[in-house]
This record gives sequence, C-alpha cells and structure tokens, in this order.
Amino acid sequence: MILNFFSARGWESWGLECRPLIPERMPVLIDDDLRFEDGPAAARPAAVVNRWLRELPSSGAPAASSWESYARVVKEWAEFLAEHGVGLFDSRGQLKYALGKYAEHRATGPMAERFAATTWGRHMSVLSLFYRWAIAEGHAEAEPFTYRTARALFAGTGREVRVNLAVRRTPKPHVTIKYLEPDFTALFLLGLRGLAPDGGPDDGYRGRELARNAAVGELALATGLRLAEFSHLLVYEIPALPTRPTPVPIPFGVPAGVTKGRKFRTTWISYEALAAVHHYLELDRPATADGSAWVPPARWGEPLLVSEPDARGGRVNGVRRRWDALTPAERRRLVAPDGGSCLLAVRNGGGPFTAWPSVFERTSDRIRSRFEPRFPHVHPHRLRHTFSMRTLEYLVSGHYRRAARLVTDTDTDAALVFYLSKADPLLVLRDLLGHSSVLTTEKYLRRLDTTRIYREAYEQSGLADGLVSQVAAEHEADAEFGEGTEGGLG
Repeated sequence: MILNFFSARGWESWGLECRPLIPERMPVLIDDDLRFEDGPAAARPAAVVNRWLRELPSSGAPAASSWESYARVVKEWAEFLAEHGVGLFDSRGQLKYALGKYAEHRATGPMAERFAATTWGRHMSVLSLFYRWAIAEGHAEAEPFTYRTARALFAGTGREVRVNLAVRRTPKPHVTIKYLEPDFTALFLLGLRGLAPDGGPDDGYRGRELARNAAVGELALATGLRLAEFSHLLVYEIPALPTRPTPVPIPFGVPAGVTKGRKFRTTWISYEALAAVHHYLELDRPATADGSAWVPPARWGEPLLVSEPDARGGRVNGVRRRWDALTPAERRRLVAPDGGSCLLAVRNGGGPFTAWPSVFERTSDRIRSRFEPRFPHVHPHRLRHTFSMRTLEYLVSGHYRRAARLVTDTDTDAALVFYLSKADPLLVLRDLLGHSSVLTTEKYLRRLDTTRIYREAYEQSGLADGLVSQVAAEHEADAEFGEGTEGGLG
C-alpha cells in the first residue's frame, strides 16, 4: 500500500472544471496496483479510508500532521491484516483474532516493529475512531475492540466513559512527563549560550548561532509555546520591548495561523526573555540574514516576497495579508525585503531554521556528558511543561497578586495586572496554554508534580501572614502529605 500526499498544484491542466475539494497535504492511500475500485460500486478499503481521512478536518482534527499520523496508523494495520489474509472490514471474529496477533507483534515482535505502551494506546485510539466511523457509514459491520464502562471524574462532575480493553496499562502519567527544575533550567540556558555551569566559557566547545539558540530557548521557556508555534514566529510578531525593565509579564500574542486548532491566544513573556530576543534581532540575526540571496526551494512552492511589513501584516507578492492568517508552510516561504527568511530564527545563509528538537537534544547531551550526569533529555514540549509548573507556582503562591502594587511604578497595562490579581490560577493557566477547557488544564496538571507547589504555597502563605511558625508549618505539612510521620495520609 502506497501513502501519498495530495497537492493541487497544476490542477488546471488536469482537465477539471473546478479546483478539487481535497485539502492540501491530505494523505491518500493507494493499493499497489494503483486501483481504487474493482467495479462501478465496489470501492476498495483504501478508498474508504481516504473518505474518512478527508472528513478529519471537519471532525476535530484540523492539523495536517494529525491526518498523516492517522493515515499511517490505518495503513500499518491494513498491511498487517493483508499479510495474514484478513480484510480490513472482515467479520468481528477474524478481526479480534488479528488484533490479538497484532498486539503480540507490536509487543514482542522484531525490535523495529515494537511499540511502547503509549504508542500502542494511540494506535488503538485511532483505529477505534476509524471503525466507529466505518460502522456508522455502513462500510463495516464490526470492529475488533471490546469496551467496558467506567466512570471518570472531572472538576467534581462524574460521567460515564468507554474504555478500550485493547489498550495496555501504562505508568502513572506524572512518571512519564517531566519538567526542568530551576537549577536545571538555568543549566540548560547556559548550555544553549555555549557556557559552562559557572557562567564562564565552555572550553573545547565551538558552537554556532549561540545567541539565536539561547534567545529562542528562553522564549519557549518564558511563553509556554508549542514547537510549531515558536518555530514559525515571524520577526514582525515579536512584541516591542518596554522602555525599562518590569517584573510584570508582558503580553505575547500567539498568531492563529500556527496554533493548535487555529485559535488566537495571548500568553506572556518575561522582560528578560524578551530582551534576549530583541538582542538577537538587533545584532546577530541581521549579520546572518540581511542581504541574503536565499529563496525557498522549488519543492516548497513559489517564493512569497514581503514588502511594507508591520506588526500586523504586509504585502505578500503585492497583496496585503495579515500575518496571523499564514500557515507554517507559507511562513517558511516568506522572503524579507532586506533578504533572508522572515522567521524569527534563521540559519547560516539566511534561510529559516526550525530544527529545535536537535538543538535542544544536543545541548542536553553535552551538559550530561560534560557537567551533570543526571541532566535529562530535553525535548521542546518539556519546556512547555516547565513553563506550566513555574507559572502555576507563581499564581498559587500569590506572586501576581502583588502585581497590583506595581501599577504606579510601571508602564504595564492596568487591566493585565487586575486580571493577574483576580483570576483563578487554573483559568489563567488555561488561557496561557491555549487549552479549550479548564478541565483539560486540570487533566494536564495531573501529569505533573503539583503537590510540591501547593505544599510550599501553604507554608509560605502562613509565614507571610504571621499565622504559623516555620516549625509548625513544616510539621503540619508533613502530617498532611505523609512525609516523615507514621500516621501520615501517604
């Protein structure tokens, strides 16, 4: 089975009256004989899968990366079934036998074919969605899964959910999703700058684009942006730096074109992180990009030449466009008036740079091998987790409630200060992370170690108000959290 990706380029020469309705980059599955049907009314399973894929953009999966992931899951399942003489829409008995064999294959088969429990769970979730759609549309009569009913509790409200019994048990989420503690965060930022833990030069290391790496790494930590979001920011979308340092966070708009679900949101950034970005924009970036003859490769599509840019938009190939309407693929093709890419981060030669997973991984590997053996692997989403924990800690401890007293001393918008001082911490964090519901934020936080944050906030608030002594606070916290006492709650 062949996996291809649709492109409408040159559709005018296909003999069609109208542009096809298939979205760009939509996966298309094709059988090896290049046929979609065996007769006028006998669509092959691959064609049915393609119909399902085409409905994904309007069924809760707007991202092209999700379409590709879903297509690969069904493709691998269909190929496995074909190897064992089972059809994609075979009887329930045959499908269940095949699922058992598939589970064994992915758990203990050849090394290259094995799945971790979380990967297996994602595949089963996708296949469950596909078979439920196929049954509802009349393409299938059965699915291979068995479900049980469970009761889930969110924000004090219970509801019944269906649990797929094919999913393997996994460790508690907080064990598998980590964040950086403050000392490791500082160590990581120093590593991105090419410095040793003491802040001095890292002898023997000759890194390149260190100012760029440090600026973008600090931006990711200070804003909580996802990889696709901070990788595709344009230089024009970076907020202006306040005239003087301020301890109050600075609003940072996240353009809809790069966000998950295409929804604009506002997060925030610290003055120090924003200053580092502006330092890169003013000194190091122009030395790399200005005057560059870079143009996007032909496989990306035609260059998008920018003129008259401002904070909201500019002329793109002569037509006025808003930046927030541009997709990541379009942003990579933008060519600045002075040459080079319009993306915030550029590589040698002026082209766009987006390989942040590699940069972060190499930095963490160097720190681990040269300075701190305990230092973890750092992937871009770990920085988002770190932002979440640090922000929650500030909010819970009342850090931003003190911001109201700074209104008269700063240029900060008073409305932001009021928002910070009055809003519920989970509501604030929901908006900053771009979650659709506070229930999502609650579920997300359960995957992180929030117990420490609430315990420390409890102790510090008691001390600040003169209600309890340090010893009393520690004793009561130990009793509440079962640390060091035999009668604790555990």
